[in-house]
Amino acid sequence: MPLKGKVFISVNDHDKPHAVTLGRDLSSLGFKLMATRGTAAALRAAKIKVERVYKVEEGRPNVVDHIKNGAIDLIINTPLGRGSRFDEKAIRRAAIQHGVTCITTIAAATAAVNGIRAQRDRGIEVACLQELHQGGRAMAQMSSTSKTLNPGA
Repeated sequence: MPLKGKVFISVNDHDKPHAVTLGRDLSSLGFKLMATRGTAAALRAAKIKVERVYKVEEGRPNVVDHIKNGAIDLIINTPLGRGSRFDEKAIRRAAIQHGVTCITTIAAATAAVNGIRAQRDRGIEVACLQELHQGGRAMAQMSSTSKTLNPGA
C-alpha cells in the first residue's frame, strides 16, 4: 500500500458520500487526488482539491494513460452498471500490468486508508511467529491461573 502519491477515485453514485470521506482522509494524509467527472464534482462540492481525469471513452489522456505513465499510485473504483464495465476492465488490466493496487469496494478502501494511517503513525512492527505463539501460550496460562486463583472470574 503506498504511503504517498496520487490516488485515483471513481465511484458509483451510491458511493459518492463515502468517496468524500475517503478523499478528505487521503488529502489529510498528503495524497493528491484524481477522479472522473462525477466523483470529482462530489469532491469539489466538499471543498476537496482534485484533478479531473477522463474515463477511457471520454478522450485522452484518460485514467488508463495515467496508470501506464506511473502517475497513479492507488486506485479506488466502485463501478456499477453496464456502462462502466469497459472502463472497469481497462482500469483493472492496466493496474495489474503496472503493479498499482486497485480497490473495488468502499469497505476495502476504508480499511486501506485506516491501514495507511496506522502504518504512518506507528510504522511496521516485526515479530517472530514463535514469539507470538509463546505470547499466546503465556496469556492462556495466565488466564487459567487467574481462574484458579479467582474461581468466579
